[in-house]
Amino acid sequence: MTLPISAAGISESHWARSVGTGRAHAKSILLGEHAVVYGAPALALPVPQLAVTASAGWSSRNPREPGGVSYTLTGSAARRLAMQGPEGLHRLAIGFRAALGITGGPHIDVIIDGSVPPGRGLGSSAACARAVVLALADLFGREISEQTTFDLVQAAENVTHGKSSGVDAVTVGAPGPLLFQAGRAKELSVGCDSLFIIADSGVIGSTKKAVGLLHEGFQRHPGAQERFVRRASELTEEARLALADGKPEELGTRLTEYHGLLRAAGLSTDRIEAMAGAALTAGSLGAKITGGGLGGCVLALTQPERAREVARQLHEAGAVQTWVVPLRRSVRHA
Repeated sequence: MTLPISAAGISESHWARSVGTGRAHAKSILLGEHAVVYGAPALALPVPQLAVTASAGWSSRNPREPGGVSYTLTGSAARRLAMQGPEGLHRLAIGFRAALGITGGPHIDVIIDGSVPPGRGLGSSAACARAVVLALADLFGREISEQTTFDLVQAAENVTHGKSSGVDAVTVGAPGPLLFQAGRAKELSVGCDSLFIIADSGVIGSTKKAVGLLHEGFQRHPGAQERFVRRASELTEEARLALADGKPEELGTRLTEYHGLLRAAGLSTDRIEAMAGAALTAGSLGAKITGGGLGGCVLALTQPERAREVARQLHEAGAVQTWVVPLRRSVRHA
């Protein structure tokens, strides 16, 4: 059934029975943080273990703003989500109506239930935005293309974080790992089964602050931007080949080397360093910051038989929670 797109002819009881739902998940950057904004490639990993769901329904109240949207945030990340970027979500609702040519209609209540901790480089704001877009489309009974979904999420991301590469907006809806570059994403070839442990430092990072810090460094040191982007691109391409060829040891080495690049740029912290070091000491093949830095999470590539010890030592080094993310070998058909 196609739902009406204006208030005309809709009874209040009909609104109360009409609900749209949407879902998205977290993401983690394997390699390519910051450099991706300058056109370098990035490797991104969906994290379906951490999900955001949105439910949208017609409201019976008489709001000051006709056709407006109200948000209620629940779940373990609700308090931080409420503080992170409400302006982006409100802009999102306006953009959604404009993109689909929807005018008027009753007020809409949206409930967002999220388990993705904000400020950790896991794409919480992008996941919320995507879930809301899909819930609104479902509520209105409208088909929405991936490109339109991306454009709406990306616009909200730019409000929340400043200039955004688009990698979050893509990966929070992706079914598998991606290579992202210059606004385009494609599926990554995976030649081996791997296991990643994501460890939350408990410290909220700031993408805007990290981007600004990096830019200031580039301004102070001529040629620094070119060197950073060139080295980041080399490491990311080497990691992509190692992943495709099923060489986890080489992939782990590139992860650790990329961490060194971010550390040299001033984007690490004492706790992040302690956690990355603990993961390597416990037998991880590689460990690094994932996301913007200045807090957030550490990503460790680990053999399954070492996972328990790696997680234990990460917690001892300061991690407040950890998640295990398996990466499966690509299935190729002749």
